[in-house]
Amino acid sequence: MVKRLLIANRGEIACRIIRTARRMGVETIAVFSDADAGALHVRMADGAVHIGPSPASESYLDGAKIIAAAKESGADAIHPGFGFLSENAQFAQAVMDAGLTWVGPDPASIEAMGLKDAAKRLMAEAGVPITPGYMGEDQSLDRLIPAADEIGYPVLIKAVAGGGGKGMRRVERKEDFSAALESCRREAKAAFGDDRVLIEKYITRPRHIEVQVFGDRHGNVVHLFERDCSVQRRHQKVIEEAPAPGMDEVTREAICAAAVKAAQAVNYVGAGTIEFIADATEGLKPDRVWFMEMNTRLQVEHPVTEQITGVDLVEWQLRIAAGEHLPKSQEDLRFSGWSVEARLYAEDPARDFMPSTGRLEIFDLPGGVRVETGVERGDAITSFYDPMIAKLIATCETREQAVDRLRAACEAVAIYPVKTNAAFLARVLGNAEFRAGGVDTGFIERHGEALTRSGEPSAQVLELAAQSFLPEGQGPWQRLVGFRMNAEQRREVRMRFGDSLVLAAPPSSDPASPAHLLPPGEKGPLGPAFVHGPQAPNSRLPPLPFSPGGRRWPRSGRMRGAPRTQAPRLIRKSPHQALIAYGGEVFAFTPDRTEASHGAAAGDGAIAAPIPGKISAIAVQNGQEVSKGDTLLILEAMKMEYTLSAPFNGVVEEVTAAVGDQVTEGAVLVRIGEEGR
Repeated sequence: MVKRLLIANRGEIACRIIRTARRMGVETIAVFSDADAGALHVRMADGAVHIGPSPASESYLDGAKIIAAAKESGADAIHPGFGFLSENAQFAQAVMDAGLTWVGPDPASIEAMGLKDAAKRLMAEAGVPITPGYMGEDQSLDRLIPAADEIGYPVLIKAVAGGGGKGMRRVERKEDFSAALESCRREAKAAFGDDRVLIEKYITRPRHIEVQVFGDRHGNVVHLFERDCSVQRRHQKVIEEAPAPGMDEVTREAICAAAVKAAQAVNYVGAGTIEFIADATEGLKPDRVWFMEMNTRLQVEHPVTEQITGVDLVEWQLRIAAGEHLPKSQEDLRFSGWSVEARLYAEDPARDFMPSTGRLEIFDLPGGVRVETGVERGDAITSFYDPMIAKLIATCETREQAVDRLRAACEAVAIYPVKTNAAFLARVLGNAEFRAGGVDTGFIERHGEALTRSGEPSAQVLELAAQSFLPEGQGPWQRLVGFRMNAEQRREVRMRFGDSLVLAAPPSSDPASPAHLLPPGEKGPLGPAFVHGPQAPNSRLPPLPFSPGGRRWPRSGRMRGAPRTQAPRLIRKSPHQALIAYGGEVFAFTPDRTEASHGAAAGDGAIAAPIPGKISAIAVQNGQEVSKGDTLLILEAMKMEYTLSAPFNGVVEEVTAAVGDQVTEGAVLVRIGEEGR
């Protein structure tokens, strides 16, 4: 068995491997770039080695540095995780040549499945059904156009060395073929250094179904059943589940047998995934499923297979790498229950899924589900790596229960100020077509804005925000607005949500009393107004069911108590900001003032940022004398300016910020020494 394992990866998969290795008594060594110096996987491992600058090309993709790190740390094996160098045959061979154990398939198998056209020819020879198409060596336009005509439009042009949706074009008409081909070739050349393509018949309602396979060095190959990965954006998987909805036993037996045959054709060792495309126009049928490609590594979505089979796939990888037989035969493998995984990304679906970066000031993930993540509160999401920050996996007896549970988990996510796709995921899981099992790769595109829109604060969110800004106490001097002698008390609050003015009333003790609303059409100086009163409809969601049926589900990630009933939660409160989490989104409110003056109450003269924001101006410098009330600097946040002033007469001892800096709440910006000290 491996004694000391170096993990040539980062983030959640590195943490995932560390957990299993620790349970097996295997020491772990992490590698890290400059950006990951304090990352969770580094803190979890038994040791860590720095391998270079932040860009992946200078660190995680530098095989020589990783092998050197293994030797330096005394590791006897390398696990590549997924992504980066996990499917690089040359790196795998270099690891083995260095006398280290490679936790993965043989380089020859990686190479055989690395090019889509060669892999398909190999599968055809092995009797595995492949999608109708052209995979010839002649790449001239004079050959490709007739090939497309013969296949029949629409067709799909794909880079032979492609992956991740790059180098792929759908062509509806012959007239568009030449332009699409050139675009595909340019992208493929830039991404993979290879502009060769193949052509496939485009399936109108395609389902992406894959089978987990495992082989050992003793000639044994098994499958661990199928997963459905059809819900995708830009050919990137978003939600995966096992088993596949609508899969009957005849089709399952056919597709799993084909997967085993494919793995046997390349003498496969270790964990791999055979990916198929299915024409779901008339449901899943054995003769309408074709081989697409093989991923010669562990998949991001492997937890759903683990959940329904009770198998730790990472443990199997380590045992197979050590030369052991497969722990179970095909006859011993069974599955039960249903498991659904959602990929939580740092991105903004309303802005075409643009990645979001920044520090995770608030990072609250739900309980009651398996959570796989590589970050914690306070960690930074950078632009150097993939924006996936966690995976949430719900497992129950039935698909309906698992989907409900995962939806509740996504709605319970509270992350700030980094934007996430949690609300988007919840909408997908709540979609009637998805819940009926009507998934295909065009699902997200078909439903468009209904899934990707940015949410507006609900009645409950506005009520809670307004309540948070009410001062404590019942006397008239504590109320923000509306105190008049011999007049009815009014408890309205003027707030800002982004550019919009909000006039909201907390829940009233007299539900019949009218709310004080802005006149119709009135706009605040920064944009349109939201208006809300106590009579707005209640939109609280009911609790969602969870019935594991007494089964103790496998635990590989963090799993805690059941999610709370979904209702707005106040997750941060200060005089300058209220953050409300609801439905997977975080809504930020501030008091209605376009400019405010803030002194520092701290007796030590440390002037701290009252809210996360950007330094727009600094009015003082080190050594300067200031009087109480003098402006020190101006902080811009939520498109408002906050003037930070001196709390007493004194001398500026230190200015720790610069104009343009993005600062977090509580960060010390200026220190002032009191006169006479």
